[in-house]
Amino acid sequence: MQGVASAFPPECEVAEVAALVAAGAHFYDVREAEEHALGLPDGARPLPLSTLEGSGAALPVDGAPLVLICARGQRSQRAAALLRGRGVVDVASVRGGFDAWRSAGFPLASGGASAVTPAFDADALARYDRHLRLAQVGAAGQQRLMASRVVVVGAGGLGSPAAFYLAAAGVGTLVLVDDDRVERSNLQRQILHTDAAVGSAKVVSARERLLALNPRLRVDGVQARLAPENVEALLRGADVVIDGSDNFATRYLVDAACRELALPLVCGAVERFTGQVSVFDAGRQRGRAPCYRCLFPEPPGADAAPNCAEAGVLGVLPGLIGMLQATEALKLLLGIGDPLVGRLLTVDALGMRFRELALEADPDCPGCGTHAVFDGYAAIETFCASR
Repeated sequence: MQGVASAFPPECEVAEVAALVAAGAHFYDVREAEEHALGLPDGARPLPLSTLEGSGAALPVDGAPLVLICARGQRSQRAAALLRGRGVVDVASVRGGFDAWRSAGFPLASGGASAVTPAFDADALARYDRHLRLAQVGAAGQQRLMASRVVVVGAGGLGSPAAFYLAAAGVGTLVLVDDDRVERSNLQRQILHTDAAVGSAKVVSARERLLALNPRLRVDGVQARLAPENVEALLRGADVVIDGSDNFATRYLVDAACRELALPLVCGAVERFTGQVSVFDAGRQRGRAPCYRCLFPEPPGADAAPNCAEAGVLGVLPGLIGMLQATEALKLLLGIGDPLVGRLLTVDALGMRFRELALEADPDCPGCGTHAVFDGYAAIETFCASR
């Protein structure tokens, strides 16, 4: 081993690791614990860089060389420099790191108690790689996403970007509810659809695009208008509901059903150059979290809230709001961060200004207030039609 040690390289290729280990070098993986859940290079022992930097690492005292590997080779170089500063002369960083090891097809060992399960085949490991590297997501969080069900009401301007990013993130089941067909005027903002899809059902067009992006998903397209007689059946079983509808009657129905079924609701709206996003969770947090009717006790008149067909909308704006909706949905599914519950985020695209407004649960709200009475979904539809 003395001969190997005296000419020990500062960097080595993944193909050289086995020979160095066979000659007596110790092999360590300096990625963090959540990354070890993806598996360890065969023969490597876990030694997170954070532990090493904290001087809490127990290294061999036999004077043998060390081989270090991380995700791509940068952290292992930093760890090697740190160890050399502590007097460890013979230490090498593996060029290309774990990515190169896996690409070369070299064997992996279990990463421990939260190691990769059979759900993470080679395709899933590559597809969700950036999620798996995040401590707040990791293998457990990605599995949670893959087991989740999200209902997206509307496959138009808001539903398009929201569904695209949820599909890319690996949300296992997406249910798209829309009764409309693709028109050429939709293409300026509804990015799920293409010119070739003009005339076809939006849910059919959307399903094709989403599965082309991520064929691992289940995408259920429901070509129907959400109505009193079907709203509960369509939303039941969801983990999160995203409302991308463009009319108040549908928004009030979705809000009521989410209260009754105790589902978190991510709402978005756009008009001309402005948009807004919030999360309503009164069904699970009665009296603490607001519902949609805390914000709009009754629908404004048509003149006060024209739809896109009447008022127009900057094509990119629904993309921005829909992505914010997808972000909130992912946070809710993963149980991370601070969702927009009790907060209304408004966007002024012309000034590129974001403003946050506090939104409290209204004790006198006709939807979730102390004395609120639910008279059924048909009553809501009648109420909206009378305004």
